Amino acid sequence: MALCCAISNEVPEQPVISPVSGHVYEKRLIEKYILENGTDPISNEKLSVDMLIPVKSSAIVKPRPPSATSIPAILKALQDEWDAVMLHSFTLRQQLQTARQELSHALYQHDAACRVIARLIKEVTAAREALATLKPQAGLTAPIPGYNAPAPNPSIGADAGPESATQPVEEAVMSDEVIKKLQDKATLLTAERKKRGKTVPEGLATSDDIRSYRQLASHTGLHSASVPGILSVDVCLRDTSRIVTGGNDKNAVVFNKDTEQVMAILKGHSKKVTSVIYHPEEELVITASPDNTIRVWGITTASCGQIIRAHDAPVTGISLHATGDYVLSCSTDMHWAFSDIRTGRILTKIMGKSDQITSALTCAQFHPDGLIFGTGTDDSTIKIWDLKERSNVANFQGHQGPISSISFSENGYYLATSAEDSVVKLWDLRKLKNFKTIQLEDNYQVKGLCFDQSGTYLAVAGSDVRIYLCKQWSELAVFNDHTAAATGVRFGHNSSFVVSVSMDRSVKFFGTAD
Repeated sequence: MALCCAISNEVPEQPVISPVSGHVYEKRLIEKYILENGTDPISNEKLSVDMLIPVKSSAIVKPRPPSATSIPAILKALQDEWDAVMLHSFTLRQQLQTARQELSHALYQHDAACRVIARLIKEVTAAREALATLKPQAGLTAPIPGYNAPAPNPSIGADAGPESATQPVEEAVMSDEVIKKLQDKATLLTAERKKRGKTVPEGLATSDDIRSYRQLASHTGLHSASVPGILSVDVCLRDTSRIVTGGNDKNAVVFNKDTEQVMAILKGHSKKVTSVIYHPEEELVITASPDNTIRVWGITTASCGQIIRAHDAPVTGISLHATGDYVLSCSTDMHWAFSDIRTGRILTKIMGKSDQITSALTCAQFHPDGLIFGTGTDDSTIKIWDLKERSNVANFQGHQGPISSISFSENGYYLATSAEDSVVKLWDLRKLKNFKTIQLEDNYQVKGLCFDQSGTYLAVAGSDVRIYLCKQWSELAVFNDHTAAATGVRFGHNSSFVVSVSMDRSVKFFGTAD
């Protein structure tokens, strides 16, 4: 049965029934009528919206309007829809083109911003290096007694040319006075060593302490990032919070680990700095480079006091004598030299024409007593020399490849050596023979060796950093924190910390957190 609204006489979309008259109405129409009159439109009796009864019915399908009943009308409707689709497609293409232009502009701005950021970072790095160079100026002090400093330099860390340092004009023969000084120092050191005996220094880190060492700090900003790599390190024995590093950037940097401040940047070498020594008693640093020179620096003024030109080829190693007045150097020119750091004069040297040296020297170090020293060669030989007699007294063979590092133990009995054969050999200087070989992994690169000041521990720097307990020669710790080969390692006071440098441009300190 079809429902019909009593007001509109049409089929209602939302039919409701009036309980007063029983008629069916369109909901929206009857609600409007009740709001205006308050009565039923048929019976005129009182009626409210709440009294209306909704009727549930199926949805009504309205007939197609007369305009869509003919073919021309349908075609016109289709044409209108097509036109609307084309207009919408045109609008979308315009929006796509605008989005492409905006994206292109944004990418250009991003590229320009990246270039600006890169330039600013480079400028900031240069400014920081300049600031670090200027920092030592605030701490200038009076010249160190006994040290012949050069004339005041107008620019801290400026290149020290020939005019700024005393040049050795001729070779001098080691005088009786120098020899006596060396002998007296050796006698004193030997007596002190016998007096100490085998007593372990008070406060020395134990094996368990070494095993618990972890990285405490890492510094990558000491040397330039444009020529990365730190090649050498040394610790001040008087105050082991101070270190000096030599880098690929041709600079040496003096750094305080406690304050984390750069104390001086030493500029002057024309090539990389491969060896550094921190004077144990004075504010002096000695550096060596493949530019064939050895330089003596005053830390407080960050200026070069002496340039020692003892070699005609790259200097490969230096070692300070126990007196603190003389430096030993070796070179690829196949000779070693013994020079005075105060005057820059060469006191003695063995020339390459000597039958005692037939290949380039790669490293050198004094024995703790200072009367003998060792050198490594590129033909895998370690040579022991008598300084006073200038003679080769012993040779150790057994490595393969150029010798990369040598180190004497504090008691003067042991010599640790390394080469490009992934082993560390220990030699007994009393019996003149190899008594222990530490075999490392294949292709392990050993770059540096160092005994601690007590002779209790041996550190190895190379593919990683390792600490060994002497006598037992057992491995105590391995540090893999560097991302490139470690090139140098040193112990702090009483082995309370270990410092290492690497080609990854970082200086890392290892120890306990307390």
